[in-house]
Amino acid sequence: MTLGRPPLPVESRKLLRPRGSNQVGMRAFNERVVLQAIRLNGSLPKADLARLTGLTAQTIGLITTRLEDDDLLLRHDRVRGRIGQPSVPLALNPDGAFSVGIKIGRRSTDCLLVDFTGQVRQRLSLAYAFPNAQTLIPVIGRHLAALREELGPLAPRLVGVGVAAPLQFGGWHRMLGLSEAESEIWNRIDLGAEVQAMTELPVIFAKDTAAACVAELVAGRGRDLKSFLYLFVDTFVGGGLVLNSQPHVGVHSNAGAVASLPLETARAPGMPPQLVSEASLWELEQCFKERGLDPSAAYDDRAMEPPFSSDTSAWIDRAANALAHSVVSATAVLDIDAVVMDGSFCRPLLQRLIDSTNAALGRYNWEGLWPAHVMAGSIGSDARALGGALLPLHANFAPDRELFLKVGG
Repeated sequence: MTLGRPPLPVESRKLLRPRGSNQVGMRAFNERVVLQAIRLNGSLPKADLARLTGLTAQTIGLITTRLEDDDLLLRHDRVRGRIGQPSVPLALNPDGAFSVGIKIGRRSTDCLLVDFTGQVRQRLSLAYAFPNAQTLIPVIGRHLAALREELGPLAPRLVGVGVAAPLQFGGWHRMLGLSEAESEIWNRIDLGAEVQAMTELPVIFAKDTAAACVAELVAGRGRDLKSFLYLFVDTFVGGGLVLNSQPHVGVHSNAGAVASLPLETARAPGMPPQLVSEASLWELEQCFKERGLDPSAAYDDRAMEPPFSSDTSAWIDRAANALAHSVVSATAVLDIDAVVMDGSFCRPLLQRLIDSTNAALGRYNWEGLWPAHVMAGSIGSDARALGGALLPLHANFAPDRELFLKVGG
């Protein structure tokens, strides 16, 4: 499935129930505009909502009353001490709706229960060296059932499930040590369809790094940046792309597939190395393995401490040079505002990698280009699962088909 909006499930239709006759479509759209304004700006009084959305005060009053009746908005205490009548800020009700985000990765799976404000309420995780499909898929089903049970009487407000996973899970199988047969098993599995078979809720599938990019767009740097290349350093590096405040997935849902970017000119008889071979945590894992160290340290704070730190520093130098080469290439084609980098490792390692990448960028000739600057993402390792969870929420409650209309932007 794509990033489009699925039909509302039976349980959630009451959350934005149709009202009136020929004005139903416009009313529903206006309700979504109001919800999006509050989501992007925080709690707001009705006067500010009218200013941001361009709707009349009377229309705002009718809409907010309906949304309060549907338990999607909460009233905060009156704010006094200003000129005029005291204002009553309105905020999203965290219990107004819920979704589940499932990240299926090559080293772990995370299932998150996310509330209407985008906060994680519950987390279930499973780590592995590489997953076995026959074992992992039933575990995902049990985790999904457990998260729904966690909601108790609020379970009818669960509006959907977002699944984030690599488009080709068995890709680069030789690097992973998989046989072609093992790789083909994973490449034949439709993970979105497998999860859909577990639930009557609508399921949206997205490439894992595209989902992470969505999380950054909605809940992170995307509030201030209109267009950016998104880089996510994981077992294999990947990326996403935002253009004019919209996620751009491309014809084959693979925009931002930076892992495959060549690092030098092709020459006979061999092919040039790709970014995936220089800027992925898989390479750091191999360095640790060769020294008899725990390869899983690449994903936590141990990577920055002895005896791991010397290998980590060497990996940072190689990865930063490769990432800088890719950033220059992408900037020449896309002319973007910025590059946002995040990953499934500790924040000190992310900052070191960003600093080294920016230093490497300074060694390039930028004549004819607008110099790029790499900045840190704000979500971290949860970005893929959180992005997955945000997709159903925005499919049900955001005002436009592309999910991310920026009110007042």
